[in-house]
Amino acid sequence: MTCAVVDIARHWIGTPYLHQSACLGAGCDCLGLIRGVWRELLGAEPEPVPAYSMDWSEPQQDEVLWRAAERWLVPKDVHAEAAGDVLLFRMRDGGIAKHLGITAQVGPHASFIHAYSGHSVTESPLSYPWRRRIAARFEFPKEKI
Repeated sequence: MTCAVVDIARHWIGTPYLHQSACLGAGCDCLGLIRGVWRELLGAEPEPVPAYSMDWSEPQQDEVLWRAAERWLVPKDVHAEAAGDVLLFRMRDGGIAKHLGITAQVGPHASFIHAYSGHSVTESPLSYPWRRRIAARFEFPKEKI
């Protein structure tokens, strides 16, 4: 399934950034990318996604995104990297985890696929500044839930 995750995610490259959206080619945010990959791999999304702000409840220090990931994805050791992993990032020290991406390549040319404000879905190098922000690592379930 790992190659399938990356193949699906790469189809989203170029989709414009659109907060709270998950529509291939029309718009998505980082969560929308994960939702779109989920739908293609596993079918219907497991729960409705409530409206959310771009700060992901950071002022309240509420790890909303992390809890949702733990409900539906399979947690992994943060250092056990593999293509197809879902990465959860803290964008600043002491902040909540509020950005998601999918590992596309591992090794010396490691990369990940993600969407962020002002950019379409893109594949970026998984450089040290990004690596140090990884808070958790997950994989998609092997079967429909």
